Amino acid sequence: MRIQVQQVSVPLGYDTAALQQRVSDRVACLPSQISNVTVVRRSLDARPRNPAPVYVVTAEADLALDALPQNARQPGIECLPEGGGVPEERQVLPHAGEPRPIVVGAGPAGLLAAHTLALAGARPILIERGEDACSRAPKVARFWRDGALDPESNVLYGEGGAGLFSDGKLTARSKERGRIREFMRLLHGCGADESVLIDAEPHVGSDRLLTVVPRLRERIVEAGGEVRFLSRLETVIIRDGRLQAVVVNGQELACEHCILAVGHSARDVYEALAAAGVALSAKPFAVGVRLELPQAAIDRAQYGRFAGNPLLGAASFRLTRRAEPGVRACYSFCMCPGGTVIACASEPGLFTTNGMSYSKRSLPKGNAAFLVPVDLADYPAHPVSALAGVAFQRVLECKAFAAAGGRYAVPAVRLVDFLARRCSAELPADCSCSPVVPVEFRDLLPEPVTHTLERVLAPMLKELNGVRLDNAVLYAPETRSSSPVWMVREPDGASAGTRGLYPAGEGAGYAGGIVSSALDGMRAAEHVLAALAAGS
Repeated sequence: MRIQVQQVSVPLGYDTAALQQRVSDRVACLPSQISNVTVVRRSLDARPRNPAPVYVVTAEADLALDALPQNARQPGIECLPEGGGVPEERQVLPHAGEPRPIVVGAGPAGLLAAHTLALAGARPILIERGEDACSRAPKVARFWRDGALDPESNVLYGEGGAGLFSDGKLTARSKERGRIREFMRLLHGCGADESVLIDAEPHVGSDRLLTVVPRLRERIVEAGGEVRFLSRLETVIIRDGRLQAVVVNGQELACEHCILAVGHSARDVYEALAAAGVALSAKPFAVGVRLELPQAAIDRAQYGRFAGNPLLGAASFRLTRRAEPGVRACYSFCMCPGGTVIACASEPGLFTTNGMSYSKRSLPKGNAAFLVPVDLADYPAHPVSALAGVAFQRVLECKAFAAAGGRYAVPAVRLVDFLARRCSAELPADCSCSPVVPVEFRDLLPEPVTHTLERVLAPMLKELNGVRLDNAVLYAPETRSSSPVWMVREPDGASAGTRGLYPAGEGAGYAGGIVSSALDGMRAAEHVLAALAAGS
């Protein structure tokens, strides 16, 4: 019989024998009575009260029937159903008709939507305005080095989406465990490390994503899909509330089912959809800064005396602060241990920031966004109210570009100078990104945001014991944490008022991060498959 055993502590360098011994101790049976032990989930426990850091794992094992009666009622030990709870298979179409479904955008949502459709025999066409990952990477490197921006293929546009140049964090708060496992297995099959299958906070790393994403695209093609790069969606054609076609690079393509997975930076697509009458709504989001600290200080704060253990890796953190009278909430986001701050742009003359880590997370600095919520009341008036948040973003990003001297340098300030309300006379020589420019952040960010950051950053960092404020550097602005627009949709996934159009992922306003976007893309594909099967 197969069992699942929770809360099993094992040393960091555990092997199969050590794992089997710990599981048998937990079950109170002989090691010989269990076999085929595997870890299905793993989290790190490096609290100072422990004599040594350990992994706390959930394991599965085959248990001999003669050991079952005395252990059947122990808490944390569960008998698994026969077959391991294999998820129900999706419907496969008996034949694929014309016109073929189109997926717009090759980020996590679009890739998983296209993959799901292809496996079901729907022969999707995946279009992406940017280039494939291997062609995109050198252009991004040139942008960081020389400030040469390609508006169609850059840090934010191209195969892999904005997440290609991040940390590849796979944070999952969804309760859809079956979908999450399916996604993680797919990533592992495309070259991600085995740890993505079991770690509580897995990540891939931007270097590894450059091989994982193209392999995922190859699977889509092998299953009957088609992928077209440098193919920009210009508008959609709708008649009588029904999608009829899409216009790509000036060419009209007949289309009755289209998944819009355009990402949170496709502002021209929002404008085109608004002009076509697609239901959109302005959405609250968040604005702030990216804060950088020495990674060794973060490790000491999180790991205490265990810091420096090579088996632990770089430590991360997550900090939050509730709203108070006159001060908004604040939270850390997209923490990149052992990483670098990066410059981002998708339009000439506009600038924003993000963070990135490679798979080993071995660089000397760590960074995270510290964000403050903004809402519709903060946005300037706009002729199309649904796009007011986009206009708000553009104003901030234009200020940042101008403050950097009209180039794609990163505005920066020491935290102690920010708190003293001054521009830094000089910046540390070891800033993780370059070029950097000293700037007074109150000239860049809205007053409610700077006021909140001024009040809460020091108290929040106190939670990282031993971190010194004079070692922290701020970079700004952080404006693209999520979409400022909702593409309003019905319970069946279709756009409100437009049959055949299926918004998905971060660009639609219904996801935040790689995993939630991928899952949303999978759901959108299943809605399309249901419509295709029903002939609607």
